Amino acid sequence: MPEADITLYTAATMNGWKPLIFLEESGLNYSLEPIDFSARTHKTPAFLALNPNGKIPVLVDHAAADFVVFESGAMLWYLAEKSGLFLSDDPKLRSETLQWLMLQMGGVGPMMGQTMFFRRFAPHQEEASESALKRFTTESRRLFEVLNTRLHGRDWLAGEAYSIADMAMFPWVRCHSWAGVSIDGLDALAAWIARIDARPAVRRALQLPAPAPRFLAEYDR
Repeated sequence: MPEADITLYTAATMNGWKPLIFLEESGLNYSLEPIDFSARTHKTPAFLALNPNGKIPVLVDHAAADFVVFESGAMLWYLAEKSGLFLSDDPKLRSETLQWLMLQMGGVGPMMGQTMFFRRFAPHQEEASESALKRFTTESRRLFEVLNTRLHGRDWLAGEAYSIADMAMFPWVRCHSWAGVSIDGLDALAAWIARIDARPAVRRALQLPAPAPRFLAEYDR
């Protein structure tokens, strides 16, 4: 068995940071395997044997007979179950946390991902669609307003404690400036970003794997 209980294959992306934040927060024993997109490491037969979808992150739990977990939301859920951390045992609070986790996976992540594509990448390929950019930017902002309403008078998305819902949502919301989605007037959301950003474990995770992408440096201006 490898020395570390867990191996995490990841890169410095919003989904890639999610399990890194959990692992740094929890203190679980893990090793990091950075994935080089330019080398297409994530499309090699060895990587596809772990995740047939050829995407990061991927986690291998050596303490559980090399059990493999892919999809970042499923990974957070698995790690919470494994460690007993950041997910309540109370059925209602547990469901509440998972509801907000699913909103990130099914709403905020996809909408922000499309916004970034049409704002940052499609224009250079002369394929940008103004209507698509407007659609995804508007929907991302609407979802941010939902989060802002939720966070009025509370520190965290679910219950009274920091949870996997916050860990999942944070990297996607934090990159708002790079995506071109305004958080003007969303004071509760801005305070939540700052609250998580100040956590030492989160700061460590955001520097892994190095170097950080451009939007991280821009956010830290």
